[in-house]
Amino acid sequence: MSDFLNASETETPESGEQPPHAPGVSVRHTRAKGEPRFPDGPRADPAGSHFERRIRSFQPRRSRVTAGQADALQRLWPKWGLDIDGQRVIDLGELFGNGNPVVLEIGFGMGEATAQMAVGDPAVNILAVDVHTPGQGNLLNLADQNGLSNVRVGNGDAIILLREMLTPDSLDGLRVYFPDPWPKKRHHKRRLIQAEFLDLAATRLRPGAIVHCATDWEPYAEQMLDVLGAHPEFENTQADGGFAPRPAHRPLTRFEGQGLDKGHVVNDLLFRRVQHRVRQCEQHRRESPR
Repeated sequence: MSDFLNASETETPESGEQPPHAPGVSVRHTRAKGEPRFPDGPRADPAGSHFERRIRSFQPRRSRVTAGQADALQRLWPKWGLDIDGQRVIDLGELFGNGNPVVLEIGFGMGEATAQMAVGDPAVNILAVDVHTPGQGNLLNLADQNGLSNVRVGNGDAIILLREMLTPDSLDGLRVYFPDPWPKKRHHKRRLIQAEFLDLAATRLRPGAIVHCATDWEPYAEQMLDVLGAHPEFENTQADGGFAPRPAHRPLTRFEGQGLDKGHVVNDLLFRRVQHRVRQCEQHRRESPR
């Protein structure tokens, strides 16, 4: 990911606490059985057993959390975090404290690119969802260090968020950058960008909203193009029906640059949510001569 907006890992201990860890040093916390990892932070399984288990499009990654990330999770989660439990419908205006357009980003890694996009377009709110705890802490840290008020961090399954917690036409965009390609044929059913997912996403996206996907796995890029191109609720923004040039608002990340140096091909897809077909029919009836 990009080196832009590196967050500080420095912590100041309070009286009686242990000295802070060195910057970037991973945290090992000995806790009693059943004690949450971060008492004021994201929950380990926010949706629990309330919803049926489906084929997951993501693989939770377990890795150590640095001191700075842990501090951000503890301090900032109550303010900027959202556990995706599926138990309530959220008001995005209330969540962000304004009525600005909201873009949902699914899978943000360590959050550097998300933070850079938030800096570049402060009038757009970003609801960034991932299950990677170090990445959640890092993005919160970046938002804090750079004074970003237009980022909220979601923890859990984006499908549950879309299906249970967002209202129709509540999103102005959807970003899916470098999702797990699940390269083995028997795992293709786990890929996120499929017709069923687009059916759901279309109900939450306003007409005109942009779906922006990017991947460096060419077979997956071709599948994305086929699935999006065949879906009646989306239209390709490219006149030739192909891939799009990387738009300026999507940062070139460090890992992406390393892949390009190795000869990997990165493809962007930009599709627009079409007008609701029911509304199109109603407009046609109004405009038709009687």
